[in-house]
Amino acid sequence: MSASDTTATAERKRGSGVRMVYELLRDQILDLELPPGAIVDEIQLADRFGMSRTPIREALVRLAAEGLIDTLPNRSTMVSQIDFANLHTFFDALTLMYRVTTRLAAEHHQPADLDRIRRLQRAYEDAAQARDEIAMIATNRDFHYAIAEAGRNRYYLSLFGRLLDEGRRILRLYYYSSFEGELPGEYLREHEAIVQAIAARDIEAADRLARAHADQIVRQIGKAITRDRRQDIAI
Repeated sequence: MSASDTTATAERKRGSGVRMVYELLRDQILDLELPPGAIVDEIQLADRFGMSRTPIREALVRLAAEGLIDTLPNRSTMVSQIDFANLHTFFDALTLMYRVTTRLAAEHHQPADLDRIRRLQRAYEDAAQARDEIAMIATNRDFHYAIAEAGRNRYYLSLFGRLLDEGRRILRLYYYSSFEGELPGEYLREHEAIVQAIAARDIEAADRLARAHADQIVRQIGKAITRDRRQDIAI
């Protein structure tokens, strides 16, 4: 094997290592296995994965670019906090992106897009029936991201993906508890109506339904946050 072949092989191995570390840490952060404020130590991660610190550092750079980790002034790294004080601005942006991406999907989707959206809708229904909260949150995210992909605007897709990932952490805190143990039947019905509007290429209906769906999510999480704050009050 030539020196160039050896170098290329090493690069592929490092790239796969970076991707593995990135994907695992990302899922752990989004599912709150690594909670906000948790310290992320490069040396411990290198020992855990049995690799050098270079791919670890590259994976952390990707996570930092997505706003999931922060580097502190003392050079230590931690999982980013959820900015509850400005949650209203997050919800404003999320609602807007629900609307615009669903509108674009109704206008530009192809048959293959609709097939994927429907598969993810069914996966969400299966997760709901199984009361699998983590799967519900993950498939809900993928369902709406697939809708955004069908809209074919890569700028919106990038922004919406980041908003959906931040929302995944928030939903992990409040999603199922906000329904007080009941299945989120309204979400299932709203998903179905959204899919039908996209399939019919009804842009205005897609916009209206996406906004109502986003408003429902905001209301549910808002109620759950209010309930938590009341429980924290010492009497």
